[in-house]
Amino acid sequence: MTRVFCIGELLIDFVAENQGNDLSKATLFTKKAGGAPANVACAIARLGGKSSFIGCVGKDPFGSFLLDVLKRENVDISKVQRSKTFTTLAFVSLADDGERDFVFSRGADRALKYDSKVQKDFERNILHLGAATAMLGGPLEEAYAHYFFDALTKNSFISFDPNYRADLWKDDAQVFIKKCMPYVEKAHLCKFSLEEAYLLSGKHTVEEACAMLHEIGARIITVTLGKDGTYVSTKTLKKTVPSIKVSPIDTTGAGDAFIGCLLYQIAQLPTYNTVFEDDGLLLAMVEKANKAGAITTTNYGAIIALPTLKQLEA
Repeated sequence: MTRVFCIGELLIDFVAENQGNDLSKATLFTKKAGGAPANVACAIARLGGKSSFIGCVGKDPFGSFLLDVLKRENVDISKVQRSKTFTTLAFVSLADDGERDFVFSRGADRALKYDSKVQKDFERNILHLGAATAMLGGPLEEAYAHYFFDALTKNSFISFDPNYRADLWKDDAQVFIKKCMPYVEKAHLCKFSLEEAYLLSGKHTVEEACAMLHEIGARIITVTLGKDGTYVSTKTLKKTVPSIKVSPIDTTGAGDAFIGCLLYQIAQLPTYNTVFEDDGLLLAMVEKANKAGAITTTNYGAIIALPTLKQLEA
């Protein structure tokens, strides 16, 4: 079975107990494991796939907690690094509609150092680049770019999810866009939210956004639309795939569950080219990935809410 390597941040989500309010009104928090690429790795493993996480956590109790969570989820953590810098934290509150209000306190995630020995493991495997913090400079950004180049030279299938967080970029959105372009150009699969598709393309409809992003180089584009499903775009396919109806209570990790499920399915294929050649297969895979994302919104937290294969096939 093909292995999926997920690179980026692993962090603590402190989730506010008094849901339905913004962070300014939060007083009590529950500690949960989080970080977009780590969530994706767990989503794949929970479905029975093989995933490895590459990132950095602190040499502190929070870092140990996070690694214990990933081990329990059967994610390979042999390439995780530990730093004297404190583990990265995120504080999250949820509005009545399940949308998030959150802020980061960055720490050890930025300290990831490039390890040239890892590149041999990318040969014909999948690399998922999905870090919210990877474009913010420092060793992590350098390692991220190095691993991306390694994947290109090792015939890897490359997946890219920019995970744009407005509070991390403030007035520097144009810098974010510029840094994303090399990844959009070379990725086989790009997963965007509607906001990200509009931001990166400068367009105002999903069709125009995808057309622009295809011109840059992206081969398969999925744009998640929340309860409305996912817009799928290739050179030969333009279609919205509906999702199942649920009553969401927490959208944290829904996009990660979606892309994790999609990558899990791609990893089962005898050759990656199949997903480029068979529109019907791609649509069926996206439909199942939509279901994974929807199920995740029906529980609090990200990793704990990820579906198993049994739930997905029910």
